[in-house]
Amino acid sequence: MELPKIISVDDHVVEPPHVWQTWLPEKHRAAGPRVQRDRFAPFVHMPGARYTNTIDPDGELADYWMYEDRLIYVHKKFVAIPREAISEEADGTRVFDRSRMQMVPSTYDDMIPGCYDRDARVRDFLDNWTDGSLPFPTFPRFCGQTFMEGNDKDLGLACVEAYNNWMIEEWCAPSQGVNIPLCILPLWDVDLAVAEVARISEKGVHAVCFSEIPSKLGLPSIHTGHWDPLFAICDERAVTLNMHIGSSSSMPAASPDAPEAVGSTLQFNNAFASMIDWLFSGKLIAFPNLKLAYSEGQIGWMPYALERADRVWEMHEPWTHAKAMIPEPPSTYFTGRIFGCFTDDQHGLASLGELGTDNICFEVDYPHSDTTWPHSKDYVEKLAANLDPDVLYKILRGNAIQMLSLDRV
Repeated sequence: MELPKIISVDDHVVEPPHVWQTWLPEKHRAAGPRVQRDRFAPFVHMPGARYTNTIDPDGELADYWMYEDRLIYVHKKFVAIPREAISEEADGTRVFDRSRMQMVPSTYDDMIPGCYDRDARVRDFLDNWTDGSLPFPTFPRFCGQTFMEGNDKDLGLACVEAYNNWMIEEWCAPSQGVNIPLCILPLWDVDLAVAEVARISEKGVHAVCFSEIPSKLGLPSIHTGHWDPLFAICDERAVTLNMHIGSSSSMPAASPDAPEAVGSTLQFNNAFASMIDWLFSGKLIAFPNLKLAYSEGQIGWMPYALERADRVWEMHEPWTHAKAMIPEPPSTYFTGRIFGCFTDDQHGLASLGELGTDNICFEVDYPHSDTTWPHSKDYVEKLAANLDPDVLYKILRGNAIQMLSLDRV
């Protein structure tokens, strides 16, 4: 059997400099996002996976975004593969020197073109045995927090709409189907968010970004009923809520002075907490077609999380009263509704007997440091040695087709 082509449910686009200056209405362009270049001091690690961005005339060149009057984001080599990290062997095989991906400033010139150039990305993915990719934003952050935090909400809404128009019409439509549209919402106003889902779903969009834990953004929790109109239209229009790690603008941490590797290892914790939140919320009963995806959350933790949720539902009922809202064990609402997305999770794959095979999707995570690109085909060929062909098809492709309502086989 030929190896199924990959549909990757989590990649990242570094927005080209022209996006908002081209797609915003002219009246908003002066205050809208624009790219500038300066020199920056080395980044300093701060608690909560944050880093200082300090202009230094003797530092390294970096491109950055100005939004309104604020320096928002400096490109870093660890989130965009640098050109110097890629070389070619005599037979044309690309070699990726991962040691070049460091937490240092960078410019667009430093990145491989596929980070920000649509046609270069299409070539990179087709060469990587991948014919579908769901691209998360970079400058707007994983669920559009940048625009939510802005001062001018009219400008913020215009920026959201401009991003989505660019995503649909420029980044995805001419991409031979490789780029699959993933849109952002004005989360500061649920009515505006509902209107935006209605607008973009008419254009064929079936995926939007949402926060793994909205309350960490100062927004109402999923339990309040505040978000029910959004959940309802996503349920009706087959629009999946994609919740990337970090979409709550916070990362799990241990000691405040822990080494950076601690936070990276704990990244799945917010997805764990979010899934339990949803399972006990009753929302998956109220909205029976609503689908969730935990992007870059990995999957090895999921079997235990489901087991624990079911045990709490059964054993602690006298004081939790969970059965009043959740008439069946929480795991009942998992299959076909909540999708776990992984890059490399051998423990999770070994647990498919407990987890099932209908909820697991593969992600390339291009161009971040976790990526299997440009050797994703080699990686999945090793998976093929241990998985039945029908299971391999589901993980590489079939489940993504279901999750994103794609018209493919």
